[in-house]
Amino acid sequence: MIITATTANSWIFPNVKNWAETTDALIEDVVQCYEAGAAIAHVHLPRGEEADTVKRIRERCDIIIQGGMSSYPIEDRAPDFYAKPDMLSIILNHHDEHFTGIAVNQLHDLDELEQYCITCKKFNIKPEWEVWHTGSYWNLEYLIDKGLLEPPHVLTLFFNWPGGTWSPPTPDEYLHRVKYMPENCLHTVSIMGNEQTKIAMLSIANGGNVRIGTEDYPFIKEGRPAKNNAELVSRMIKISREMNREVADPSEARKIIGI
Repeated sequence: MIITATTANSWIFPNVKNWAETTDALIEDVVQCYEAGAAIAHVHLPRGEEADTVKRIRERCDIIIQGGMSSYPIEDRAPDFYAKPDMLSIILNHHDEHFTGIAVNQLHDLDELEQYCITCKKFNIKPEWEVWHTGSYWNLEYLIDKGLLEPPHVLTLFFNWPGGTWSPPTPDEYLHRVKYMPENCLHTVSIMGNEQTKIAMLSIANGGNVRIGTEDYPFIKEGRPAKNNAELVSRMIKISREMNREVADPSEARKIIGI
Protein backbone atom coordinates (compact mmCIF):
# COMPACT_ATOMS: atom_id res chain seq x y z
CA MET A 1 0.00 0.00 0.00
CA ILE A 2 1.38 3.38 -1.03
CA ILE A 3 0.92 6.29 1.35
CA THR A 4 0.96 9.82 -0.02
CA ALA A 5 1.44 12.59 2.54
CA THR A 6 -0.05 15.94 1.57
CA THR A 7 1.72 18.66 3.49
CA ALA A 8 -0.20 21.82 2.60
CA ASN A 9 -2.62 23.93 4.62
CA SER A 10 -6.19 22.84 5.31
CA TRP A 11 -8.60 24.65 3.00
CA ILE A 12 -11.64 24.04 5.21
CA PHE A 13 -9.97 24.33 8.65
CA PRO A 14 -7.67 27.35 8.12
CA ASN A 15 -7.39 28.11 11.83
CA VAL A 16 -5.90 24.75 12.83
CA LYS A 17 -2.42 25.72 11.54
CA ASN A 18 -0.58 22.46 12.20
CA TRP A 19 1.22 22.61 8.86
CA ALA A 20 4.48 24.12 7.65
CA GLU A 21 4.40 27.84 6.91
CA THR A 22 8.00 28.31 5.74
CA THR A 23 10.08 26.46 3.15
CA ASP A 24 12.47 25.16 5.82
CA ALA A 25 9.55 23.80 7.84
CA LEU A 26 8.01 22.28 4.71
CA ILE A 27 11.19 20.36 3.92
CA GLU A 28 11.46 19.13 7.49
CA ASP A 29 7.81 18.04 7.38
CA VAL A 30 8.44 16.03 4.19
CA VAL A 31 11.48 14.33 5.72
CA GLN A 32 9.51 13.41 8.85
CA CYS A 33 6.74 11.92 6.67
CA TYR A 34 9.37 9.86 4.85
CA GLU A 35 10.84 8.66 8.14
CA ALA A 36 7.34 7.73 9.33
CA GLY A 37 6.79 5.59 6.22
CA ALA A 38 5.25 7.72 3.45
CA ALA A 39 6.43 6.87 -0.06
CA ILE A 40 5.11 10.00 -1.81
CA ALA A 41 5.06 13.62 -0.67
CA HIS A 42 2.41 15.81 -2.32
CA VAL A 43 4.06 19.23 -2.12
CA HIS A 44 2.87 22.69 -3.09
CA LEU A 45 6.27 23.89 -4.23
CA PRO A 46 6.80 27.46 -2.93
CA ARG A 47 6.60 30.01 -5.71
CA GLY A 48 10.07 31.18 -6.68
CA GLU A 49 11.71 28.28 -4.83
CA GLU A 50 10.42 25.30 -6.81
CA ALA A 51 13.73 23.83 -8.03
CA ASP A 52 15.56 24.59 -4.80
CA THR A 53 12.83 22.92 -2.73
CA VAL A 54 12.96 19.74 -4.84
CA LYS A 55 16.76 19.73 -4.61
CA ARG A 56 16.77 20.19 -0.82
CA ILE A 57 14.22 17.40 -0.26
CA ARG A 58 16.28 15.02 -2.42
CA GLU A 59 19.39 15.85 -0.42
CA ARG A 60 17.60 14.63 2.72
CA CYS A 61 15.66 11.56 1.53
CA ASP A 62 14.48 9.59 -1.51
CA ILE A 63 10.74 10.15 -1.06
CA ILE A 64 8.82 10.49 -4.34
CA ILE A 65 8.08 14.20 -4.88
CA GLN A 66 4.67 14.99 -6.33
CA GLY A 67 4.19 18.63 -7.32
CA GLY A 68 0.75 19.91 -6.39
CA MET A 69 -1.56 22.86 -7.15
CA SER A 70 -3.35 21.43 -10.17
CA SER A 71 -5.71 24.42 -9.93
CA TYR A 72 -3.14 26.56 -11.72
CA PRO A 73 -3.41 26.75 -15.52
CA ILE A 74 -0.56 24.92 -17.22
CA GLU A 75 1.18 28.12 -18.31
CA ASP A 76 1.60 29.09 -14.64
CA ARG A 77 3.23 25.76 -13.80
CA ALA A 78 6.36 26.11 -15.93
CA PRO A 79 8.55 26.48 -12.80
CA ASP A 80 7.14 23.18 -11.51
CA PHE A 81 8.16 21.40 -14.71
CA TYR A 82 11.65 22.85 -14.60
CA ALA A 83 11.99 21.82 -10.95
CA LYS A 84 11.59 18.23 -12.22
CA PRO A 85 9.63 16.57 -9.42
CA ASP A 86 9.00 12.85 -9.89
CA MET A 87 5.27 13.40 -10.41
CA LEU A 88 2.89 16.26 -11.13
CA SER A 89 -0.76 16.52 -10.08
CA ILE A 90 -3.15 17.18 -12.97
CA ILE A 91 -6.91 17.42 -12.56
CA LEU A 92 -8.96 15.59 -15.21
CA ASN A 93 -11.89 18.02 -15.01
CA HIS A 94 -12.49 21.63 -14.06
CA HIS A 95 -11.90 23.06 -10.60
CA ASP A 96 -15.07 24.14 -8.82
CA GLU A 97 -14.31 24.31 -5.12
CA HIS A 98 -15.71 26.39 -2.27
CA PHE A 99 -13.56 26.40 0.83
CA THR A 100 -13.61 28.50 3.98
CA GLY A 101 -13.11 32.05 2.74
CA ILE A 102 -11.98 31.10 -0.77
CA ALA A 103 -13.51 29.77 -3.99
CA VAL A 104 -11.62 28.21 -6.91
CA ASN A 105 -13.06 28.07 -10.42
CA GLN A 106 -10.69 27.10 -13.23
CA LEU A 107 -11.40 25.36 -16.53
CA HIS A 108 -8.97 22.67 -17.72
CA ASP A 109 -9.96 21.70 -21.25
CA LEU A 110 -8.76 18.81 -23.41
CA ASP A 111 -6.19 20.97 -25.17
CA GLU A 112 -4.57 21.73 -21.82
CA LEU A 113 -4.67 18.07 -20.79
CA GLU A 114 -2.98 17.08 -24.06
CA GLN A 115 -0.29 19.68 -23.43
CA TYR A 116 0.24 18.26 -19.94
CA CYS A 117 0.86 14.81 -21.44
CA ILE A 118 3.38 16.18 -23.94
CA THR A 119 5.19 18.35 -21.40
CA CYS A 120 5.35 15.68 -18.69
CA LYS A 121 6.92 13.30 -21.22
CA LYS A 122 9.45 15.98 -22.21
CA PHE A 123 10.52 16.47 -18.59
CA ASN A 124 10.24 12.77 -17.65
CA ILE A 125 7.59 13.50 -15.03
CA LYS A 126 4.86 10.96 -14.20
CA PRO A 127 1.35 12.46 -14.26
CA GLU A 128 -0.85 11.90 -11.22
CA TRP A 129 -4.42 12.27 -12.46
CA GLU A 130 -7.02 13.76 -10.11
CA VAL A 131 -10.45 12.14 -10.52
CA TRP A 132 -13.50 13.87 -9.03
CA HIS A 133 -16.29 12.06 -10.89
CA THR A 134 -16.72 9.56 -13.72
CA GLY A 135 -16.50 12.33 -16.33
CA SER A 136 -12.81 12.46 -15.41
CA TYR A 137 -12.50 8.95 -16.85
CA TRP A 138 -13.88 10.07 -20.22
CA ASN A 139 -11.07 12.63 -20.46
CA LEU A 140 -8.49 10.06 -19.39
CA GLU A 141 -9.69 7.55 -21.99
CA TYR A 142 -9.49 10.31 -24.61
CA LEU A 143 -5.81 10.89 -23.77
CA ILE A 144 -5.09 7.16 -23.73
CA ASP A 145 -6.80 6.63 -27.10
CA LYS A 146 -4.66 9.41 -28.60
CA GLY A 147 -1.55 7.51 -27.55
CA LEU A 148 -0.38 10.27 -25.21
CA LEU A 149 0.06 8.15 -22.08
CA GLU A 150 1.94 5.08 -20.94
CA PRO A 151 0.50 2.79 -18.24
CA PRO A 152 0.19 2.40 -15.39
CA HIS A 153 -2.07 5.42 -14.97
CA VAL A 154 -1.85 6.81 -11.44
CA LEU A 155 -5.16 8.19 -10.17
CA THR A 156 -6.26 9.97 -7.02
CA LEU A 157 -10.00 9.76 -6.34
CA PHE A 158 -11.34 12.79 -4.47
CA PHE A 159 -14.31 12.67 -2.09
CA ASN A 160 -16.15 15.34 -0.08
CA TRP A 161 -14.20 18.31 -1.43
CA PRO A 162 -16.81 21.10 -1.28
CA GLY A 163 -18.00 22.82 -4.45
CA GLY A 164 -19.56 21.95 -7.77
CA THR A 165 -17.41 18.84 -8.23
CA TRP A 166 -18.31 17.47 -4.76
CA SER A 167 -18.98 13.78 -4.32
CA PRO A 168 -20.14 11.97 -1.17
CA PRO A 169 -17.56 10.18 1.01
CA THR A 170 -19.54 6.94 1.00
CA PRO A 171 -18.77 3.30 0.22
CA ASP A 172 -21.18 3.23 -2.73
CA GLU A 173 -19.53 6.29 -4.31
CA TYR A 174 -16.08 4.76 -3.86
CA LEU A 175 -17.16 1.43 -5.36
CA HIS A 176 -18.93 3.21 -8.23
CA ARG A 177 -15.73 5.13 -9.04
CA VAL A 178 -13.65 1.94 -8.91
CA LYS A 179 -16.15 0.03 -11.06
CA TYR A 180 -15.80 2.44 -13.98
CA MET A 181 -12.06 2.98 -13.69
CA PRO A 182 -10.20 2.44 -17.00
CA GLU A 183 -7.79 -0.47 -17.42
CA ASN A 184 -4.18 -0.25 -16.25
CA CYS A 185 -4.93 2.19 -13.44
CA LEU A 186 -3.94 2.21 -9.78
CA HIS A 187 -5.74 4.47 -7.38
CA THR A 188 -5.31 6.49 -4.21
CA VAL A 189 -8.11 8.14 -2.24
CA SER A 190 -8.26 11.69 -0.90
CA ILE A 191 -11.08 12.42 1.54
CA MET A 192 -11.77 15.84 3.04
CA GLY A 193 -13.47 15.43 6.40
CA ASN A 194 -13.90 12.96 9.22
CA GLU A 195 -15.11 10.18 6.91
CA GLN A 196 -11.49 9.83 5.83
CA THR A 197 -10.73 6.69 7.85
CA LYS A 198 -13.82 4.84 6.61
CA ILE A 199 -13.02 5.38 2.92
CA ALA A 200 -9.29 4.89 3.44
CA MET A 201 -9.94 1.47 4.98
CA LEU A 202 -12.23 0.60 2.06
CA SER A 203 -9.45 1.51 -0.35
CA ILE A 204 -6.91 -0.54 1.59
CA ALA A 205 -9.30 -3.52 1.57
CA ASN A 206 -9.76 -3.22 -2.21
CA GLY A 207 -6.10 -2.98 -3.17
CA GLY A 208 -6.05 0.81 -3.34
CA ASN A 209 -3.81 3.37 -1.71
CA VAL A 210 -4.28 6.31 0.64
CA ARG A 211 -3.45 10.00 0.68
CA ILE A 212 -3.48 11.66 4.10
CA GLY A 213 -2.22 14.91 5.54
CA THR A 214 -3.12 18.38 6.71
CA GLU A 215 -4.46 19.52 3.32
CA ASP A 216 -7.14 16.82 3.35
CA TYR A 217 -7.95 16.43 7.05
CA PRO A 218 -5.64 17.91 9.73
CA PHE A 219 -7.04 15.90 12.66
CA ILE A 220 -5.75 12.65 14.14
CA LYS A 221 -9.33 12.07 15.24
CA GLU A 222 -12.39 14.31 15.20
CA GLY A 223 -11.73 17.44 17.24
CA ARG A 224 -8.05 16.70 17.91
CA PRO A 225 -5.50 18.24 15.54
CA ALA A 226 -2.56 16.03 14.63
CA LYS A 227 0.84 16.99 16.02
CA ASN A 228 2.20 16.88 12.48
CA ASN A 229 1.83 14.98 9.24
CA ALA A 230 4.17 12.24 10.42
CA GLU A 231 1.61 11.34 13.11
CA LEU A 232 -1.08 11.01 10.43
CA VAL A 233 1.24 8.79 8.35
CA SER A 234 2.06 6.57 11.32
CA ARG A 235 -1.61 6.09 12.14
CA MET A 236 -2.48 5.03 8.59
CA ILE A 237 0.46 2.61 8.49
CA LYS A 238 -0.83 0.98 11.67
CA ILE A 239 -4.32 0.64 10.17
CA SER A 240 -2.95 -0.84 6.94
CA ARG A 241 -0.83 -3.40 8.72
CA GLU A 242 -3.75 -4.42 10.92
CA MET A 243 -5.60 -5.08 7.65
CA ASN A 244 -2.70 -7.23 6.40
CA ARG A 245 -1.47 -4.71 3.83
CA GLU A 246 2.22 -3.95 4.11
CA VAL A 247 3.30 -0.43 3.22
CA ALA A 248 5.57 0.32 0.26
CA ASP A 249 8.78 2.26 0.70
CA PRO A 250 9.74 4.78 -2.03
CA SER A 251 11.80 2.22 -3.94
CA GLU A 252 8.89 -0.25 -4.02
CA ALA A 253 6.43 2.52 -4.89
CA ARG A 254 8.56 3.62 -7.84
CA LYS A 255 8.29 0.12 -9.31
CA ILE A 256 4.53 0.00 -8.74
CA ILE A 257 3.80 3.36 -10.39
CA GLY A 258 6.35 2.96 -13.16
CA ILE A 259 8.99 5.61 -12.53
